[in-house]
Amino acid sequence: MHAKLSPSTIVLLTLPPILWAGNAVVGRIVAPLVAPMTLNLLRWAVAFALLLPLAAPVLRRGSALWSSWRRFAVLSLLSIGGYNALLYLSLNTSTPINVTLVGSSTPVWTLLIGRVFFGMRISGQQWLGAVLSISGVLLVLSRGQLDVLLQLRLVPGDLYILVASAAWAYYSWMLAHPTTEPSEIRRDWAAFLLAQIAFGLLWSALFAGAEWSLGWGRLEWNWGLALALLFIAIGPALLAYRAYGAGVARAGPSVAGFFVNLTPLFTAVLSSAFLGEMPHLYHALAFMLIVGGIGVSASRR
Repeated sequence: MHAKLSPSTIVLLTLPPILWAGNAVVGRIVAPLVAPMTLNLLRWAVAFALLLPLAAPVLRRGSALWSSWRRFAVLSLLSIGGYNALLYLSLNTSTPINVTLVGSSTPVWTLLIGRVFFGMRISGQQWLGAVLSISGVLLVLSRGQLDVLLQLRLVPGDLYILVASAAWAYYSWMLAHPTTEPSEIRRDWAAFLLAQIAFGLLWSALFAGAEWSLGWGRLEWNWGLALALLFIAIGPALLAYRAYGAGVARAGPSVAGFFVNLTPLFTAVLSSAFLGEMPHLYHALAFMLIVGGIGVSASRR
């Protein structure tokens, strides 16, 4: 958990932010073709089908999964069913750069949720880090204009990703908090992920059903959408989870957390290349504030 960063470990921890940045950009591209809740359902249905051959026994009747089904139902609601659905929903009104930058506030939410719900003490350095990171988020929300911030004019997508970030932070605490999760499932990355996807599909189907019943659903099939679904199911869902888990095992969660915050940088590059959305100076300043705040918080020891 505390090994020196080797070239292979750096590759493992750099791959997920690249794929997650691609997820944000692709989600923005296909937004006119498919409704966000429907996109989330289709993505995880494809991921489920691809992962099933590797971990099918976890879903059998005698599996240890069913004794912990309530926990996996909550885990999947916060991540697969909730976080990812809100991410795609936010991309309907906000840009990938803004979404991933505001999403970088997750470590701040992690501190606050840890304090309120799990009794974690927060040091002065952590509070300073939180202030820096929140300042970066406010800079994105205001589009770099003080009058916008004062008038509280927010794009809906920015609010969605804030809620999603809070959900992911609580999800992270649930993963770290001691539980009675079956060890044979937790040790097997494929089984652990498939167990979450199985319940996540139920949540995703519920949200997608509500989306269509309210008249908000849309789905226009073409080869572009099919390829996009294949990418976000294989890359950001399966490969990124696997690489990140392996990288955390080698370098520890603190070091891995810094790599996660490379996502906005890669998103800015990909948005410029594929969407023509050039980053602004306030994006760079916000990124520096967020990463600086995380760095201050992580150096408390």
